Amino acid sequence: MDIRPIKTEADYRHTLREIETLMTAPAGSEAGDRLDVLVTLVEAHERTHFPMDLPDAVEAIKFRMEQQGLTVDDLVPAIGRKNRVYEVLARRRPLTLRMIQALNKTFNIPAESLLNQRVSRRAA
Repeated sequence: MDIRPIKTEADYRHTLREIETLMTAPAGSEAGDRLDVLVTLVEAHERTHFPMDLPDAVEAIKFRMEQQGLTVDDLVPAIGRKNRVYEVLARRRPLTLRMIQALNKTFNIPAESLLNQRVSRRAA
């Protein structure tokens, strides 16, 4: 199996084209093994060269609300009174550790996103 590291943009594009040709390769076959290795190389390259930032806490909460059809009332047990939920969603109040733990446990929002907080300048 002749596999080289991805060092240039041309290497990256070439590897993506090769992956495309191998997408129907059966698992466990030589082509399937090659596909696995190439995908791993591309993932490592993309993690380094195209890092994705985590959403901030409010965006993560709003995304989960939209995904699950949640309302402000649904967040009250995790965040506190309704006015406190509105303050958090408006970025006027930061999440506390207790809120982060409850949102993570109750709504399965990644803790990494909940820790990524931006507070509006008016609140700071």
